Amino acid sequence: MTKGRIIGGILVALLLLVWSTVFIVDERKQALVLAFGKVDRVIDEPGLHFKLPPPFNTKIIYEKRILPLETNEVTILPEDGKRRVAAAFARWRIADAQRFREAVADVDNALPRLEKVLSDSLGKVLGSESADALLSNQRQDILQRVTQLAATEARSLGVSILDVRIRTWFLPDQTLEATYDRMVQDRNAIARGLRADGEEKARRIRAVAEKQAVELVAEANREATTRKGIADAERNAIFADAYGQDVEFFSFQRSLSAYEKALDGSNSSIVMSPDSDFFEYLRDRDGASNVAAPR
Repeated sequence: MTKGRIIGGILVALLLLVWSTVFIVDERKQALVLAFGKVDRVIDEPGLHFKLPPPFNTKIIYEKRILPLETNEVTILPEDGKRRVAAAFARWRIADAQRFREAVADVDNALPRLEKVLSDSLGKVLGSESADALLSNQRQDILQRVTQLAATEARSLGVSILDVRIRTWFLPDQTLEATYDRMVQDRNAIARGLRADGEEKARRIRAVAEKQAVELVAEANREATTRKGIADAERNAIFADAYGQDVEFFSFQRSLSAYEKALDGSNSSIVMSPDSDFFEYLRDRDGASNVAAPR
């Protein structure tokens, strides 16, 4: 019975020994094998692996997958002096397991270091940009610069920063109000410029229109004067021709026109000698006047 217990104990010890020398690395993980606390080898391939039992060899398992990282809100003091607040989200992975262990040992120690690296990179890059740049088509270029700077700083930790995105971006109330006032002033300046330009164009248009109006009126007056002169000439020619054909009738017709104008009723009385030539065609055949003598 004692011998059986001894053999059983030996078998259990052998199983524990074998178990301590065999380990499995998942495809989502990577491992370090340590020899008396120093890195003996890095295992990046998944599968069954062997090592010496402790204390000769120990193992550390690290993530191979991409991990998230979020920063707290960072106050940025840009060159224009207008404070703004930003926070970022990043994706990272352990690229060099041996350097990672030597620098930070594990993920819990790495996170605050990485957050500081990302916050510093965010402040440096965004601090050199205007408030409008991150809202324009320059956004991708700015974030790429943040990623590159953070990746360079994190390389000493054995970490690769793959991507950075802005999680929060806003202006403090005081800065927001100042920015709003500046935008209002800029738009007012643009409006003043547009109004001045419109008034200048209006003056030019009015000047051209007035010039054209003067030219048109002058041309119309010239044409009217010319036509009136032609009409007067034609009228005089007609009168002259009529006078030449029948002088007596022409004189009679002109006298009738004169009588019509003189006796249109607007004059209450006429003071004129009955023997005047004006009444030539109002006398009878004996030469007596048919006009009543004035009272």
